[in-house]
Parts: sequence; structure tokens; C-alpha cells
Amino acid sequence: MHQYAADLANRFADPESYGEPLAHATVITPRQVPADRYAPTVDVQSIATVTGTGLKRSNLNPATFQQVYRAILASQPDVVHFTGPHLWNPILLYRLRSRGIPTIHTIHDVDPHSGTGYGRLLYVWNNSIVRWAGQILVHGQMYRDRLIAQGISPDRVVYTPLLHLFTSYEMEQRLRSAAPEISDQRYALFFARLEAYKGVDVLLEAMQQLARSASTARVIIAGKGDLSLVAPQATLPAAVELRNHLIGDTEAIDLFRQCSVVVLPYRDATQSALIAAAFFFQKPVIVTRAGALPEYVRDGETGWIIPPNDTAALSDCLRAAFADPARLSQMGQAGRAWLELQSREENQVLRRMYEQAGSHQALAAPTHQQAKKGDYAHD
Repeated sequence: MHQYAADLANRFADPESYGEPLAHATVITPRQVPADRYAPTVDVQSIATVTGTGLKRSNLNPATFQQVYRAILASQPDVVHFTGPHLWNPILLYRLRSRGIPTIHTIHDVDPHSGTGYGRLLYVWNNSIVRWAGQILVHGQMYRDRLIAQGISPDRVVYTPLLHLFTSYEMEQRLRSAAPEISDQRYALFFARLEAYKGVDVLLEAMQQLARSASTARVIIAGKGDLSLVAPQATLPAAVELRNHLIGDTEAIDLFRQCSVVVLPYRDATQSALIAAAFFFQKPVIVTRAGALPEYVRDGETGWIIPPNDTAALSDCLRAAFADPARLSQMGQAGRAWLELQSREENQVLRRMYEQAGSHQALAAPTHQQAKKGDYAHD
């Protein structure tokens, strides 16, 4: 969530994003915020202590809640945008609404991921957010359609794809200002924390099938997590390299630059910024028909869309991808073109959203992210 909050806040510091500085951004965030994600002109106030997900009961600290609330009011916001989940967000939304302060809340997950501890609590929490927030931002057209079908006014629900990168602010500026450095080391990249819903076991079984057919395909699985928990029956094929640690910016950039294709074999999902990251580095993707993932991919043009939990389909797709390097290059270029078009349209949508929600003179974010005369609100 820090990366997402930073991406939104940094746009206000970048005249190229909106054509002119839209607002002053104040970010109210947990103390463990990675400060290098934010532009120097963003006012980052690290206040809250959050462990794990914001939906954990242990994070309900009344003293911290009051501290965050007072910080929001002290920033004198025109708009407050909550960019991440926390159990106290509905109460904050109610209080801000009673004071006449416009609010926006991003709902990242309309449905809980399989294996998550909060389960159906998410539906209760989402209903509270929808009730008290002025506007809702989602990152799948299917989720906007669903909320509208539930009776929410179309004027209150905004959709944009999830397009942020994963690097520090300084590194991202360098990447965007330089010509892309692209290579191809002939491997597929799985880049994410190892969690059951992300289908790592399906990917490993697909690689086992490819090994039996003498395929030369390789996979790098990069991310923290306990492989024995997410793939207890699987063994690591010789063609699979596991980098089981927190991946820093430099290593991550190298992985995306050198891979042939990025694979997201998710069982269920809402959306993923990894598709945008792959397209930024001109790499096609393999995604499952889960959540809004297919909305981000033109099947056969910028990547492949396969059924979830389908080992045979994944192995066939990997085999086909590695059999035609020229096609991979063309698909990667098409993905980069899609990303650039979507980024321009996203800036316009976000500008309209903030202007409709409140003054466009300035924005604070509790990452809370809030906007103050531009305030931003929270992770």
C-alpha cells in the first residue's frame, strides 16, 4: 500500500502528470513507511503504528486513532483520500463527513483472497466504507459495475487501472527519463510475496510437466514467503530458481529487464500492478481469468489469459511463449503502448475525481492518504 499511496501523492508534485501542480500532498502514514518512495515535496507525517494488515484487531489503538484524526484536521484538507484498509477508516470517514470534509476511499479488494484471515469481515468493512465515503475508487471495471448494480450512484464510483511501479521515487524518475534497457535471459518471472492464492504450486507443477517434455523454459520465483505453506506437495524443479527474500529495487529492475515473460498464475485476484510493471519493461504477461486481471491484458496481443488452477494450460502457454522470441518482443512493445495510453487516461480520470470531490488547489494522504488544499489519507 505504501507504493500505491506514494504514486498518487507524487503525482501532485509532478506538473507533467496533470499539466500543472494539482495540490499540496500531505501523507499521514504508519511509522514504518519507506520514505524513499515519496517525492521530496510531499509532506510525509509518520504517525500510526500498524503491524500486518490494517484489518487486524491488534491495530485498533484508540490513542493512535485520535492522533491520526487530529493530524488530518490540522492539515486543513480540501479532500481526504484513504488509500489503504484499516479497521478505523469507517469511523474516520463518518467524523470527516460530519465536518463537511470531502472524502475518497480506494477499495482494493471487493472480495477476500482465499486463505486470508479476515474472510467475510471484508464485506462488512467494505459496506461501511461505501456508506460513509464520498467517492469510491476501484481498479477494475467489473468492480465499478458491481457496486453500481448494488445501488451506488455512478457518480460516486470511479475506475482506473492499477499502474504504479515498485521502485523508489528517485529510481522511478531515472527509469522514466532514460531509454529502456531490455534484454532477454529466457526465463519467466513470478514476482510477488508467496501466498496460497497466487498459485505458486500450479506454476511448479506446470514446470514439472515442461521438464518431462524436455522444454528449455526456466522460471525465477522472486519474493518472501514460506514455499512449504503455499505449495506443500510441490518440489522445486531444476529449471526453477527461488529467490526467497525481500527483493530490492536494483534486483527487481534486473529481473524485469532480463525476463522473457511475467507470469501471474493466481487462483483469485482483484487486480495487480505487476502487469503495468511488466509492460513498462516491455515484457508480455501470462495471467489467469481471475478478478480484473483480464481487463489489463489483450489476449494474444500483450499477453495470454488462461483459466486459474489449470496446470496444463499454463505449461502449454509457457511452451508457446518460449518457442517464439520475436512474438514475445512484439507483445512486450504492445504492452508498453497500452500502458502509456492508460497512464494518460488515468491522469485525466484522477484529476476529474479530485476536482469533483473538493477544491483542486491542494491535497493529505492517510496511508492514510489525505489531500490538502490538498490532503491524502492511509495505508
